[in-house]
Amino acid sequence: MTLSVEPAFVGAGCNRIVNNVSWGPSGLVAFGAQNAVAVFCPQSAQILTTLPRHKAVVNCTLWLPSNKDAHKVPNAEVHYLLSGSSDGLLVVWEMHLKRREWRSVLQVSERHKKGITCLSGLMISPTKAMFVSTSSDALICTWELIFPSSMSGDCKISCLESFSVGSKPMVALSLAVLPGDTGKVILAMGGLDQKIYIYLGQFTGKFVRVCELKAHTDWIRSLDFSLPVCLDGQKESLFLVSSSQDRSIRIWKMVMCSSLANPQMPLRKERIGLASYIEGPLFMADSNSYQVSLESLLVGHEDWVYSVEWQPPFFDGSKAHQPMSILSASMDKTMMIWRPEESTGIWLNVVSVGELSHSALGFYGGHWASDGESILAHGYGGSFHLWRNTGVDYENWKPQNVPSGHFASVSDIAWSKNGEYILSVSHDQTTRVFAPWHSEASLEERISWHEIARPQVHGHDINCVAIIQGSGNHRFVSGADEKVARVFESPLSFLKTLNHAIQKSCCFEDICEVQVLGANMSALGLSQKPIYAHATGEVPSRLQNDVADSLETIPDAVPAVLTVPPVEEQLAYHTLWPESHKLYGHGNELFAICCDHKGMLVASSCKAQSVAVAEIWLWKVGSWKAVGRLQSHNLTVTQMEFSHDDSFLLSVSRDRHFSIFSIDNSGETSYRLVAKHEAHKRIIWACSWNPFGNQFATGSRDKTVKVWAIEGGSSVKQLCILPQFDDSVTALAWLGIDRSRNAGTLAVGMDNGLLELWSVSGGQITVGDSESPPFGAVLAIRLSPFLCHVSTVLRLAWREPESHGGDPSLMELASCGADQTVRVFKVFDH
Repeated sequence: MTLSVEPAFVGAGCNRIVNNVSWGPSGLVAFGAQNAVAVFCPQSAQILTTLPRHKAVVNCTLWLPSNKDAHKVPNAEVHYLLSGSSDGLLVVWEMHLKRREWRSVLQVSERHKKGITCLSGLMISPTKAMFVSTSSDALICTWELIFPSSMSGDCKISCLESFSVGSKPMVALSLAVLPGDTGKVILAMGGLDQKIYIYLGQFTGKFVRVCELKAHTDWIRSLDFSLPVCLDGQKESLFLVSSSQDRSIRIWKMVMCSSLANPQMPLRKERIGLASYIEGPLFMADSNSYQVSLESLLVGHEDWVYSVEWQPPFFDGSKAHQPMSILSASMDKTMMIWRPEESTGIWLNVVSVGELSHSALGFYGGHWASDGESILAHGYGGSFHLWRNTGVDYENWKPQNVPSGHFASVSDIAWSKNGEYILSVSHDQTTRVFAPWHSEASLEERISWHEIARPQVHGHDINCVAIIQGSGNHRFVSGADEKVARVFESPLSFLKTLNHAIQKSCCFEDICEVQVLGANMSALGLSQKPIYAHATGEVPSRLQNDVADSLETIPDAVPAVLTVPPVEEQLAYHTLWPESHKLYGHGNELFAICCDHKGMLVASSCKAQSVAVAEIWLWKVGSWKAVGRLQSHNLTVTQMEFSHDDSFLLSVSRDRHFSIFSIDNSGETSYRLVAKHEAHKRIIWACSWNPFGNQFATGSRDKTVKVWAIEGGSSVKQLCILPQFDDSVTALAWLGIDRSRNAGTLAVGMDNGLLELWSVSGGQITVGDSESPPFGAVLAIRLSPFLCHVSTVLRLAWREPESHGGDPSLMELASCGADQTVRVFKVFDH
């Protein structure tokens, strides 16, 4: 069997760090997603790839050329991306624009000993760039990057110099060419000591401090130089915008005022007005002197201003023109666009977006598209927020779809019972639904994956989830870092949204009996109360009082049927599912949960260090009463799974044993321990049943996968051991393909994030009257690291073959991991 794999979907949240996002002239957005650099396309709202190289959290990214430098490298086929992580590693990536191919070309780790916090660069020529990096060890490094002149060449990097500014780290940088044909480079930096430092240097480094700008009263968080601007026939000026945790934005103007060859003092303005500037220090660059002045103080944000950015230039041939427009993003949940008024020159806030966003909890950064018609923010919840100017004669900024995902480790996933969507749970305390959305905007149908609901927003890290099988409404049970399992049931708004997403009626027959429209969040973020369909006409009390929302209030949910993929503001509060039951019994935090294939029993386990606490509880679906407490293990049960005929329950544990219980649910539920076996030398993390029989696989920290078979209903024998893997085996999923040959595909996930698919077959007791061939396993494909996770694979799940029309050549595998991502792969059998 020959297999090939294609990525179908990647869902990931953005690291909650300033300077983490970069939007380049290629139109692609790069951001850090845990230890990976993720790249997404705003037009399709899809993550294209995740780049694996870093071993620590990615803090910052930078495109070369940047939006400001795109005119210096016209029609470039290759763009470069820089990324820096919290362990001081700097990586240079090469991207071929047409082929969308990526490769890591350089990595440097010896300069910065602590986390890199900011990157800023500029193109000197089409084959040469200069950039600056700063880190938590208070070190600033300047670098020269030489790009190859041909596709087969290699990049070269050299550190020009490194220096520090006092003992406090710098967290904001901006690099620009000083106007006036001086051949000088100007560097602005700011950080924890509330000052902005101005350095002058050359393309070969050799930076010298020339002045300090003291005005902000708190940490400097962002700096950005404009391109040189020529206003009212005056000499070219360079503008620097700065933002701070003191909630203010300041615009600094730098203009050449005299030279030794032509001494001329600047003319002072006689008339003092609102637009008058305040003169600051002078500095010298060779024979020229430059006057720094405070052009404007912008006050409008109500919280820390984390980022400011000049609008990218527009190009007239090879000449770039700088628009006088600034984008700011703040922790007050707003982004603002500032422009000077034409008549007075006073800077005003002309556009404000995001002010009604209860979900954002503040923005860490804001960025322009290269055409200046779109703006992007990334927020405290790992979310992106994109607005596009859709107006013709006037500005009209409308929210757009963006990729979304968890911003912490994704601990468990499950396919819906008919395979329409994936449900994932995470330590970011949310449960999310991802589904393929069928769009008929063009002549041909287009399918793209989106997050369509957020059923649970909780107050504890969520560790496990199980979808209730069988007939009836969509339901799931989740377990978090608490002693209670919670049961949720789909509301009417979700069922109708799901019908829109997959373009067909997928719901059960009694949809009209669902009376719950949605759910409201409780004040403590634990229970979610139902909103009934007949009560939707009532006006919420908060709206009646007409009181502005404060930080303590939670907005009333407005459940609605979504006909297009939702944006973050809709997902955060308006797509919750009501909680129908709580399951009490466990003595510690829930760790694993599973449901049988008929939808009659749910099994759950919790963190444990004794036999009594490590017992598995069985719950009757419907009445939700405890009907069994299964004792066998000494330590935490890490995973459980019912056999496909529901006659056995398999559990694996930290105590290195697996246990098999026979389950009889024909009348009153009965159970007994059939077998217990010390299977591995280390913790057993994963298990999976063969869909065609009583065979199962176990995977362990000892880097092995073993396959077992139940014989005679009471004994277990080992069928085979797969060759030792490169790392701990942390996830397994077995898909049946051909029952007559007992053939299938076993997916294996490892602690290093890599995935392998193995073809397995044989091992049945008899096939008719003849002996079956012995059980065998062959490596079918080892997935490329660019497709895989970059941290521990925590769960794998195959979509049931019947869900996609029973096409035997197409298989779909979902995976989740500690790298914050949910992934779906299409697997083809050739």
